[in-house]
Amino acid sequence: MKDAKAVTSVCPHCAVGCSTLAFVGGDGTLLSVEGNPASPINAGHLCPKGSAIFGMTVNTGRWSTVKHRAPFSDRWEERSLSWAMDRIAALVKKSRDETFVREKDGKRLNHTLGIASLGGATFAIEENYLLGKLMHSLGVVSIENQARI
Repeated sequence: MKDAKAVTSVCPHCAVGCSTLAFVGGDGTLLSVEGNPASPINAGHLCPKGSAIFGMTVNTGRWSTVKHRAPFSDRWEERSLSWAMDRIAALVKKSRDETFVREKDGKRLNHTLGIASLGGATFAIEENYLLGKLMHSLGVVSIENQARI
């Protein structure tokens, strides 16, 4: 730990945004995660979820690749990230095409109720802005960023 570099980060678990210090070894491996004592939000303390960040990150049982289970299948298959992104895009387009409302009683609606967006409470303002822009451009009406949940 004496040669570890402390990297400031944010706890991923809730909307509080507690500051953390992630200690990284010279080879880039995560060595420890602690509360940041310089933070006015949490003053170096972490809740039980925040205290488990290290264990969650280095857990050997945690999936680090894309897994897909086809409908009615009893097993997971490993897929590429590009396959998953193409699949997500195709399914979003299919849902939007099937549920998009253009006009009703002469009024222009241009929206879909077939897609909803639930963003992360720990997203930065820029990430929520971009997610909101994407969802609005798709005509999505049900948009939530978890700030009130």
